[in-house]
Amino acid sequence: MTRVVSLLPAGTEIVAALGAATALVGISHECDYPAAVRGLPRVTATPIDPNWPSGKIDQAVRELGRLSRPVVAVNSEQIRRLAPDLIISQTLCEVCAVADGEVHRLVDILNPAPRVVSLNAGDLAGIWRDIETVGAELELQDAARELNLDLQDRLRRLAAQGGKLPARRRVLTIEWLDPPFTAGHWIPELIQIAGGRDAAAQPGQHSRRIGWEEAARLKPDLVLVMLCGFDLERSLKELEAMADSTANDFLGSLPVWVLDGNAYTSRAGPRVVDGANLMHLALENNESDGIVRYR
Repeated sequence: MTRVVSLLPAGTEIVAALGAATALVGISHECDYPAAVRGLPRVTATPIDPNWPSGKIDQAVRELGRLSRPVVAVNSEQIRRLAPDLIISQTLCEVCAVADGEVHRLVDILNPAPRVVSLNAGDLAGIWRDIETVGAELELQDAARELNLDLQDRLRRLAAQGGKLPARRRVLTIEWLDPPFTAGHWIPELIQIAGGRDAAAQPGQHSRRIGWEEAARLKPDLVLVMLCGFDLERSLKELEAMADSTANDFLGSLPVWVLDGNAYTSRAGPRVVDGANLMHLALENNESDGIVRYR
């Protein structure tokens, strides 16, 4: 069996969804799903404490960039001992995983050199391609095809439900609070499928910083907070601790829903379909596991 090291949570989730979780021999410090992988060796680390407030995390990331230091570092000796046949990396976000260039420099010193596959989904079509790519590397093409067909069928059925909503409400999605960022990439597509309309982004666009005054000018009907890397409990704490009066005035004037972004929206993997279902519940004004109304 192919020995796999995954350097990002989405890669780990894709491998597991293809029925190949036992092929994983090493994972990133952020990988937490499915539960069966949590005991695997961790091959990455970051100097950033995930318990810091979002504003402090943002400052630390910017300072590391200024110093040309990596946000996420890889333990090359650990990977050498694990002797993977395949390393799954990414090219989308250097904050979320080891930079792709560092992975290829690592491969140059390993003998035998493992194959490297870089996931780079920026929209739903990219997620389907990444699943096919990982399936091909693991010689699980049929499983990848079946997984994609199932995920796409679930989204088609959800889109039919979303189309029955009385109005296509304007949704402002927030993936970071301090400073505020709107969610991009696959999120506008998920909002559309769920029955809404993204007020700030188009499919495939990068997430971008936004001021609260600009957010108000967009005139959303509701706000969906889906903080990158934060679960539901942590996201609620971030909202409750926010001291920005302009932000609180804006958010206090609208329905605000909070979604577990760490599990369902910030990872380019199979669970984005579950995220779309949770968005649909918010548009229907229904709470469920993974999403709650804040105010």
